[in-house]
Amino acid sequence: MKFDVIIIGSGPAGYVAAIRAGQVGLKTAIIEKGKIGGMCLNWGCIPSKALIESAKLFRRISKDASKFGIDGIDKKSITFNYSKAVKRADTIVTRLTSGVEFLLKKNGVEIIKGEAKITSKNTVTVENRSLEADNIIIATGANSPKPEKSIDVLVDVNDLFTDREIPEHIVVAGHDAVAVELAQLFETMGKKVTLVSPSDNLIPLADPYLFEYLKKTFKKEKIEIIYNTSLSDLVKGYSNNKIEVNGESIKCEMLINASPRKAIIPAMDIDIDFDNDFIKTDEDCQTSVSKVYAVGDVNGKSRFAHIGSAQGMHVVNKIKGVKQKLDLKKYPINMYSIPEMAQIGYTEPELKERGDDYKVSEFPLSANGKAMTEGTNEGFVRILSDNKYGEVLGVQIVAPHATDMIAEASAYIQLESTIYDIAQTVHAHPTISEVFMEAGFEAVDKAIHK
Repeated sequence: MKFDVIIIGSGPAGYVAAIRAGQVGLKTAIIEKGKIGGMCLNWGCIPSKALIESAKLFRRISKDASKFGIDGIDKKSITFNYSKAVKRADTIVTRLTSGVEFLLKKNGVEIIKGEAKITSKNTVTVENRSLEADNIIIATGANSPKPEKSIDVLVDVNDLFTDREIPEHIVVAGHDAVAVELAQLFETMGKKVTLVSPSDNLIPLADPYLFEYLKKTFKKEKIEIIYNTSLSDLVKGYSNNKIEVNGESIKCEMLINASPRKAIIPAMDIDIDFDNDFIKTDEDCQTSVSKVYAVGDVNGKSRFAHIGSAQGMHVVNKIKGVKQKLDLKKYPINMYSIPEMAQIGYTEPELKERGDDYKVSEFPLSANGKAMTEGTNEGFVRILSDNKYGEVLGVQIVAPHATDMIAEASAYIQLESTIYDIAQTVHAHPTISEVFMEAGFEAVDKAIHK
């Protein structure tokens, strides 16, 4: 059977590309050997956020209920039921995966179950079926590699969100958003957590200003951080619920593998170029083989689902002859830490390296009325802007709703707005988003409430 485009993998990069391809009239097939929705929908983004919300509610009720005038809650009797929280997450996942499958079918996408093999630049086989396509999009994602040696307490992220007992002492191995979110999830549930990073930075893609804030948060929450130590080091040092590493002894009843991911490469007979552990692509996500593309985690350009989706749509637009630029600096990155963190545009070290003349303006949530009413006034909005013309070059946010608030900053970056535009944009009161306006005023002259 002949298709205009065949997509291998149905995560956010793959299924969004498939839906868009169907919408613009391309005969499309998507191949999936596992569950529709991929890692993000089934084992990552969605279930983890559902559990984080459960944990945040647990903490708020147990610690802050009386502050809000709610009496009669016995803190000693409140417990976190992980099994029930997982069940709630599963319900959400089922609803969303069903929705994705419905949208694929609605837009004429043929869903093919099985493992794909690329046999030529225009041919893919699935078991005994041979499919032809003018274009092939690889969207197979990435996962954390398993260590050579395994131990009984080692749990992969993909297996974490199931009906299981959660012990008291947990070690999370990894860095970036996944590791940070898991560490805070289990700490919020009342567990003793140690986060072990393979590098000297927990969030390498983020501005150092956010990293410094995160370190202070972890210190307050008593989450221990160990740097420059790999998962293999931890496995080697493990014995009888203890890990001996770098002269330290860590109690460990569960070791979570959230280590840096490597691309999941489908079987193939074509010769494509690689960049370390990922498929090498150009600015349009095309591999070294013409009309064979790689989008999402598999190309290593981003670790975020929404950027993978944007890449998928970009490739479909290219196939249809639409010319556009894929600029990663115009896409936000986000982390569901507590409080949340998000950023877009350039970081301060990047601006210094470019030699930009820039200014920094910041406004704290502690001076925001709405944040006070919610009892969630930790954090800030920080704007990096061109010192001469005022163009917004980068935005960083720490706030309970930072991952939602970053959309406003994304619009500023996309529209090449200035700090004057931000300051002159009237924000409803009382809202947390007023901190943008205040940070704009701070850059122009002086914030009103500071």
